Amino acid sequence: MSLRWITCLLLLLGADAWAGGPVATVRVAFDRDGITAIGVHGYADKASGRKVSADDPVRIASISKLVTSLGVMRLVEAGQLDLDADASTLLGWRLRNPAFPDTPITLRLLLSHRSSLTDAAGYWQTPLGGELRDILSDPRAWDTRHAPGSYFRYTNLNFPLVAQLMERATGERFDRLMARLVLRPLGLDACFNWALCSDATAARAVVLYDVDGQPAKDDNHGRKPACAVMPASDGSCDLSRWRAGENGALFSPQGGLRISAKGLARIGQLLLGDGRIDGKRLLKSSSIRAMTTPAWQYRPGNGLTWEEDTDDADAGFFCRYGLAVQTLATPVQGCRDDPFGDGVPRVGHSGSAYGLQAGLWLDRERGTGVVWFATGMPDDRRGGKSAFSAVEEALAQLGPP
Repeated sequence: MSLRWITCLLLLLGADAWAGGPVATVRVAFDRDGITAIGVHGYADKASGRKVSADDPVRIASISKLVTSLGVMRLVEAGQLDLDADASTLLGWRLRNPAFPDTPITLRLLLSHRSSLTDAAGYWQTPLGGELRDILSDPRAWDTRHAPGSYFRYTNLNFPLVAQLMERATGERFDRLMARLVLRPLGLDACFNWALCSDATAARAVVLYDVDGQPAKDDNHGRKPACAVMPASDGSCDLSRWRAGENGALFSPQGGLRISAKGLARIGQLLLGDGRIDGKRLLKSSSIRAMTTPAWQYRPGNGLTWEEDTDDADAGFFCRYGLAVQTLATPVQGCRDDPFGDGVPRVGHSGSAYGLQAGLWLDRERGTGVVWFATGMPDDRRGGKSAFSAVEEALAQLGPP
């Protein structure tokens, strides 16, 4: 931890910081060859007095979607998934917006938030032994004004369906599948919802705090939680009840990845390397291009530029989106998606939940990237000049890239 780094952070925050400020901040800069700078400040666990480090796993929220998409693309390359096929065929039941019954919904539309689904009926509440399909029967789950493919609405529910398609294609449990396809090949002791992380890694978990400094998630006292998923309706947690393709929400593909900042930098290096890392190819360059090329760009009337599911309704946050990849600094009126303030079109993803704000951002032209997260944050991204928070803008300004 650098005293100069902490001092710079506090000076950059200035009057925009609230009383107390973040509980913890971590920032890791990297390039194609490795990590170039690390800055940490604050506590992973206030109760025990344990300081945060760049090796500590944190629930990285919606950056999980980008990592999930890497697993999808591996299955696409293997011929087990098709981005443009009707998802109904693989699901085994008809996935349709009731207002547009003749319009197929595809994996590409789910990954790019153009499926016409909403989060108004929920997305993670289906318990062990339940079926995600039940949520889709609720009329609130659908945007009945816009046909699939015609409108961008950032919707978490898309990704449990993505996970369900992955399970149906392979017969494997989502968290195990992601370990096989992405996490283990990158040498990462990371996991979706704790089940597969080692005990030693789980003991270093970053506790997520709300803006009042109260624990909001992963206050596990050095252990794995008693149940890694939403328990069954009778309160039990027997994972042998899992069945492939019934409940893709169980392991939180939309936000449940636990990974360290250093581990997330490895994900960034894979993207900077166009699918290659450590001299080995994990994905084709065409797959990385498919992910990072915007499938949607904002213009008035073609989508929402904020997430409806949170209190963070600051317009201009989402303006370009590919297959679970955001592109920043969109040169369109109404877009405020440039926390770096330099107009560079970086790609990556943001994360915000349970008092955490996070980002993974890559300047692919320069071959550089940065990971950051802060805990103890407000639900809304307050204080910034962009649609990002003052804290995230400060973390963006601390140095390369």
